[in-house]
Amino acid sequence: MLYTGTSGFSYQDWVGPFYPGGMPRQEWLYYYAREFNSLELNSTYYVIPGLATMKSMADKTGTGFQFSIKANQEMTHARKRSGEVFTAFIEALRPISESGKLGCVLAQFPYSFRCNNESKSYIEYFRGYFKYLPLVIEFRNAAWIKPDTFNWLRTLNLGFCCVDEPRLPGLIPPVAERTSAVSYVRFHGRNSAKWWQHQHAYERYDYTYSREELEEWVPKITRLAQGADKTFVFANNHWQGQAVDTIRQLRLMLD
Repeated sequence: MLYTGTSGFSYQDWVGPFYPGGMPRQEWLYYYAREFNSLELNSTYYVIPGLATMKSMADKTGTGFQFSIKANQEMTHARKRSGEVFTAFIEALRPISESGKLGCVLAQFPYSFRCNNESKSYIEYFRGYFKYLPLVIEFRNAAWIKPDTFNWLRTLNLGFCCVDEPRLPGLIPPVAERTSAVSYVRFHGRNSAKWWQHQHAYERYDYTYSREELEEWVPKITRLAQGADKTFVFANNHWQGQAVDTIRQLRLMLD
């Protein structure tokens, strides 16, 4: 099953490019779910939400809709081995999970997360808390990209997040690998000039893909989907709704 959507949905700069002017903010997810069958929820990276919030989100989406929930920054960036944050995060997932709409959890680690035994030990610790829950790992440092990493992820039943991002030294190349029953692709845009040097975080993801750039991924996504239970494709070039156009183009190509 192919699930497509965007990384986040609650952006004020989407009013006009995507959301109709004057639409109440509480109706945005209803409107979003009319077009897309999946959402990468990234607000959970900043704050662990309450159960009522997560239940409301589940209720605003239709049957068959799937969420990818981004792991909290305390788990992926601070990386303190404290069970408290893991327990709170997993509890927050309960309304989504009980609704049958939990596609997976995405754990995005920073560029500074190096490929070494200490990092691997932390991911194994991370995996231990999630047990049966589907978990996908996104690396930002190219040193992880090697057969040994993919084989190690497979032994832990961890998904690998494929990415499209600027072709800069040290960043992840556009490889397509599946290491669990979940295939996963994120489109970050290719804004090389603003990736490392920017005043505002959104500038990194200010990028409009050309048709030719997206076509490079069509055979890769097709291959990733073969044998996978679920394949997620998300666009993270979210500034002013560019992600919406990215997914619309990809859907047409994949259809």
